[in-house]
Amino acid sequence: MRNRLLETGRTARKSRTSHAQVVDGLGRAIVAGTYPVGSILPGDAELAQHFKVSRTVLRETMKTLAAKGMIIAKARVGTRVTKKNFWNMFDSEIIAWHFDCGVTEEFLLQLYDIRMAFEPFAAGLVAERASKEDIENLRALATEMAAPGHTSESLALADLHFHLAIADASHNPFMRTLGSLIEAALVGMFRISTPPSQNGFSDIADTHMRIVEAIVAGDIDGARKAMEAVIVDGRDHVREAYAAMSRESA
Repeated sequence: MRNRLLETGRTARKSRTSHAQVVDGLGRAIVAGTYPVGSILPGDAELAQHFKVSRTVLRETMKTLAAKGMIIAKARVGTRVTKKNFWNMFDSEIIAWHFDCGVTEEFLLQLYDIRMAFEPFAAGLVAERASKEDIENLRALATEMAAPGHTSESLALADLHFHLAIADASHNPFMRTLGSLIEAALVGMFRISTPPSQNGFSDIADTHMRIVEAIVAGDIDGARKAMEAVIVDGRDHVREAYAAMSRESA
């Protein structure tokens, strides 16, 4: 499963409807600060002309962005951009817009906070509930990470498949809804890192296989700790990459 963060923006947007294009354009503009928090958006007529869409399409766009918690309409005031703590940060489009606008170290580290809160517990559930097919799939996915010739993108995709499979194998549908957060954290880490052969990811298959081994043994605590180690390693890579960029800019 590849979604927007692992596709180029141009390819991902080619076949979008007018409604989706306006949601994307206006949503990204809000995240980028073109329309800052607390500001009033331009009127319907101006926005409809800017995006070259009908007022019907624009009204549907506003409903979509309001459902994401990004705007609120008030009579005789207009449509205001809400504070960020009202935004649905689990929404895959909001996450993607942050990447479009230049993701920050703080944003990536916040994603890792959420991963640490949920994924170790999910790994423990897998150790308790995994079927034979689940285990075989996880083992194959961990082995795939050791394949030679990975690019940063292909390794991110292999890593993503493993972590989404963990969520699936927990047999808890709520865990699977975290997929967009997991993807954002992984893609962000690999995007800011050097090629896999140079950036310390050479043991990535081994660290993920330790999760599988704990699951096979039915070791709930061991699976949680192995997952925690993987997440901490990824978080450390983010910090190191931004520290290196800071040194270079200085």
